[in-house]
Amino acid sequence: MSDRANLLISDVLQKLHEVIVEHDVTYDEYQGVKQWLIDVGEAGEWPLFGDVYIEHWVEEQNFSDRAGSQGTILGPFHLPGAPHLHAPFELPHRLEEKGDPTLVTGRVLDTDGNPLAGANLDVWQADADGRYSSFMPGPPDGNLRGQVTADENGHYEFRTVIPGPYTIPLDGPTHAMTAAAGWSPWRPAHIHLIISAGNLEPLVTQLFIDTSDYLDSDVASAVKAELVVHPERAENGTLKIDYNFVLAPAKAPTAVS
Repeated sequence: MSDRANLLISDVLQKLHEVIVEHDVTYDEYQGVKQWLIDVGEAGEWPLFGDVYIEHWVEEQNFSDRAGSQGTILGPFHLPGAPHLHAPFELPHRLEEKGDPTLVTGRVLDTDGNPLAGANLDVWQADADGRYSSFMPGPPDGNLRGQVTADENGHYEFRTVIPGPYTIPLDGPTHAMTAAAGWSPWRPAHIHLIISAGNLEPLVTQLFIDTSDYLDSDVASAVKAELVVHPERAENGTLKIDYNFVLAPAKAPTAVS
């Protein structure tokens, strides 16, 4: 066992011991927790639980001192290898896709303000009913997923629709814990992006729609004020979101003993 593993495992167990003592945990409560841990494993919800209740702390700890734009959690619905789209960029969608048509534009820059020509934006989102393609019934595979390339001036744009909010699965042990604590199971409407260019630090982030419910009660605690966008309606009825992304230098790898 490495020194790092010994440190982390010992500290986590010590914190659990302290909670048991501080709150005088009973055997019935312990048995309930043990059964819940078993239920999460049998339901295959450990990735869900981690994404919802742990990842935001890891993200904030790792990137608290990063220059450039704010990031947030990756979440469970990213699929690598989304198609590279061609101008005019428009996320793949159904013929009668529900939701307000929306144009998202902006620039990708480095921390000195230089444009990042050819920057890649990997974009994915839920549909207007809060459903992700390949994970939930309804949308066809690849719906509202694609990769967009910035031009020589770092300018990007893509067309999509405003997504809807959604809940974590309501029939499993993660929601059972959420309900027992009296917490909201909802995520607000958002668009996911991974922005990358050269050897700079890739930015994993989300843009949150300002009119969405649940911005103040996001079950994943992923909303940051800097990531809330304010769509404006153009004369043709299309909503427009303008947002610049600033990529920071890559962090040096942390040595593990």
